[in-house]
Parts: sequence; C-alpha cells; structure tokens
Amino acid sequence: MTIDEEIFARMGELSPAEKKVARVLLASWPSAGLESAAAVAKAAGTSTPTVLRLVTRLGIGGYPDFQRRLREEVTHRMSSPVSRTQQGAREHAERPVLQAAIAERAGLVEQLAASVPPSEFDRAVEALAGKAKQVAVMGGYFSRFSAELLATQLDQVIPCVDFVEQPLGHDIGKLLRLCAGSVAVVFDFRRYELTAKQAAAIAKGRGAKVVVITDQDLSPATESADVVLPVPVDGLPFDSVVGTITLVEALVEAVLLATGSRGIERMKQWEDTVQIARAHRGAPDPAPRPSTGPAEERT
Repeated sequence: MTIDEEIFARMGELSPAEKKVARVLLASWPSAGLESAAAVAKAAGTSTPTVLRLVTRLGIGGYPDFQRRLREEVTHRMSSPVSRTQQGAREHAERPVLQAAIAERAGLVEQLAASVPPSEFDRAVEALAGKAKQVAVMGGYFSRFSAELLATQLDQVIPCVDFVEQPLGHDIGKLLRLCAGSVAVVFDFRRYELTAKQAAAIAKGRGAKVVVITDQDLSPATESADVVLPVPVDGLPFDSVVGTITLVEALVEAVLLATGSRGIERMKQWEDTVQIARAHRGAPDPAPRPSTGPAEERT
C-alpha cells in the first residue's frame, strides 16, 4: 500500500488536527509531502508535532524517512510502463468530442471513490440522518445548483432542511437559526468565495456541525469544517459537476437508508401532498355559472 493509500485508509482513526494535515497532503499529493514539516503544518493550520505524529501513526520512523519513501514511490510511478501508456493514451487519443467527454467524466466518478474517505462520508450521513434540529445547505456562484439539488432531495427524506441562497444576505435568518444539533452543508469550489468561508465560520460558531463539499484543492471554508468531502472536478472548459452530483445522490441515498422507516414515512407524506397539489392543478375549471344579468331578467 502506498503512503497516500495508507493515509486515505486510516482517515477515520486520525485526530481532528491530524485530519487537517492528511487533507492538505492528499489535496496536493505528492508535492505537499515534499515540503518541510513546518510548511505542511502551516498549510493545515496545525503544528509541526501534529505532522510528525501523523507520520509516526503511519508506521514511518520520521519525517526524513517519510520523504525518502515518498520520492521512491513517485519515481516508481513515473517509470511504470502502465503509467506512461495511460498518460500517452490520454494525451494522444484521437476520439470524437462526445466519446472523449463521456470517458473523462466517467473517470471523475471513478476517482470519487478514492477522493472521499469513507469515514468522512459516514460522518456526514450520520450528522444528516441523526434528527438534526436544522439543516442549512448553501453554495456559491455555480455550486448553488448542486446545493439546491441536495436540499431539495434531502427535504423529502428528513425535516427542517433549508436551501440558503444568500447566507449573508436575505437568508441570514436561516443561518442564525443554526445551533448545537444543527448541520450546515457548504459547497465551495475553486475559485473560492469569501461568503462560503464566512458562512461556515458563523455556523461553526453557533454550534452547528459543518460539512464542506469542495474540490481536491480544498476551500478555505474547510478551516471551520468537521467533515470535508473533496470531489474531483477537472474538466474543460469549466470544472465538471459530475462528481459533485454523484456525491449528492450518494448522500441522499445513504441518508434515506440510515433513517429507515422515518425517511420512508417522510417521503410518503411529501408525495401525498404533492399529488394533492398536482391533482388540483390538473382539475378542469368549474363550469361557468349561469348569467343573472339584465338580459336574463327580461325573459
């Protein structure tokens, strides 16, 4: 098992401070691991001893040994015939745009399994399915569409879900309702938005559990996060939302399974209400009432 695979597999065992270090390392792997321990600690907002504790937890003698092993792994990957063949195929393949686009996005979905630590995913599901007092979901310029999808689908499974379109604007009240036992889900992707960082900090300050869904470079909002779900987004001409939507659907499915009969009953109530509204909209207009005007009175 390579070092990055080891870190990924052990994410659930790490302390909160060690998780911050692990996220920084995995987000910029392998280059981050070639920085000094002090530089990694600064990027993670932790201390150098925390970085060293993580290395020790991996069963590596010290930071110099960690970097030596990392260099060996990088050299092996770069010299691997399989790696060279795969890279060359991506760079030189002549395929129609549609087929190439589908293949690239299918690759992003496959990468999702390696970018989202299962322990972090489980913690997010546990927070959402655990009878949260309030769930506030918010996003940025592009990511608000993914955030709204999550909020809309979660609302059919669990109660008290709000889509917060403008967390520091006209929706500030929804943010201020958060408290201990609440959950804030913040979507923020490069180019990161200050609003996301501020909203996450406010939610954290009010005692809510903060889940940040971001790209592999990690949003500044992760500074306030209890759970971070990094998603691969590389695409042309814009970052792809395929991985994000897949994660959203996986979260909703997992929350439904975790809530059991509560979630099913919520969906039944929601669907019954929607059917009533749809039936009302589809009903024919009532027949016009007979006229009682002067012409009728004269007959």
